[in-house]
Amino acid sequence: MEIPEIPVIELVRPMPGFSDDLSFTLVRLDDDGTLCELRSLANPDLRFLVVSAGLFFADYAPEISDDDAQALELTRAEDALVLVLLNPGESLESTTANLLAPVVVNTTSLRAAQIVLDDRRHPLAAPLVR
Repeated sequence: MEIPEIPVIELVRPMPGFSDDLSFTLVRLDDDGTLCELRSLANPDLRFLVVSAGLFFADYAPEISDDDAQALELTRAEDALVLVLLNPGESLESTTANLLAPVVVNTTSLRAAQIVLDDRRHPLAAPLVR
């Protein structure tokens, strides 16, 4: 699944630790759209590496609360783009993904949020490749 470039994403609430940043852009970092950067529009030095969860974690299907879905104006699952934040390692084998707190983007309304899941089966640092 290729990630589309999205010029402006509005967070419905700030990401933990970044209270001043609510507007981001999603920029592809490679030709096929696998690796992307979630970049703050207010602070260009604030960037998060992300990938579509489905590219590396085919069985990953986080469930979000009705309140979160409503805040994102999300009424159809197919409108949700689920991104996972990466913690880059020295190599692809040592890179991990945060499955506990994905960023869910409504591709229709362009509203997004980092959602900390109640389901503790999802690790904070899952190996990107196994």
